[in-house]
Amino acid sequence: MPSPSPPPSPSPSPPPSGTSPSPPGTAVSIGAYDGVHLGHQAVLRELRRLAEGRETVVVTFDRHPATVVRPESAPKLLTSLDQKLEALDATGCVDRTVVIPFDYQRSQKEPEDFVREVLIDGLDASLVVVGEDFHFGRGRRGNVALLRQFSGFDTVGLGLLAVAEGPISSTAIRRLVAAGEVEEAARLLGRPFELRGTIVTGNRRGRTLGYPTANFDLTPDLLLPAVGIYAAWYERPDGSVQPAAVSVGLRPTFGDTTPLPVVEAFLLDFDGNLYGEAAKLRLVRRLRDEERFDSIAALVEQMGRDVVDAWAALTP
Repeated sequence: MPSPSPPPSPSPSPPPSGTSPSPPGTAVSIGAYDGVHLGHQAVLRELRRLAEGRETVVVTFDRHPATVVRPESAPKLLTSLDQKLEALDATGCVDRTVVIPFDYQRSQKEPEDFVREVLIDGLDASLVVVGEDFHFGRGRRGNVALLRQFSGFDTVGLGLLAVAEGPISSTAIRRLVAAGEVEEAARLLGRPFELRGTIVTGNRRGRTLGYPTANFDLTPDLLLPAVGIYAAWYERPDGSVQPAAVSVGLRPTFGDTTPLPVVEAFLLDFDGNLYGEAAKLRLVRRLRDEERFDSIAALVEQMGRDVVDAWAALTP
């Protein structure tokens, strides 16, 4: 008796009426994406639109390439890697982010090898979307023209996309933050400029003055705002948020000689232990310059005014 024939394989279901199947492969954008500002967000919306249903992938780096290629002039960063990944995810335009370690060996890789290894073999890219001035690979030899020489994917080079705030760049936002113009920086970022760090024991001087502060231990490659006093929101690990008056300063009244500014936050409505916790500090407004006072009493009086001003800035 002959064996029964296997049942026929089911035919693939057709796409819903009025829709087309997604193109094969992935839609990829590459860049440092420091800050994930409104300009970056416009690029990612365009990536999503051009993807036409393909998986959207951002390729970025765990060190800014400039820290390896030209460390003497490398910029301080607006965002840590964790912040950047969170901000990319928050756009809603990125299905997957690939983080590539960037070191000297990577900087010496020929751009053609990068394309084959990362875009073709690694991601099966069928669309690559980058800025028109994008450069990559050894000697920055890779560019949009080189990408277009590869037949395995389409390349789109984008100029500055129009956003209501005008042309936006990470460099411009760094300048604003470095000048203490955190309100303008927030307008271009699409959110407040944020510092993250662990709360460590300081010299406990604020406690003796009646204003105990949380001292931030910050990553040295991240950008600090200009020295001064700020109104800010302090977020604890559990997600609770407290209003704060923040000092970014060198503490001249006490004759301190710190090589870098110290970041201290006085929480306006809180009494508890913050030591050891990882905190976020979202700067809202710069209230004043740092000053040197002739007496401790004058400093304490000004700190009281700073608290009032911070409350006013945070609760309009």
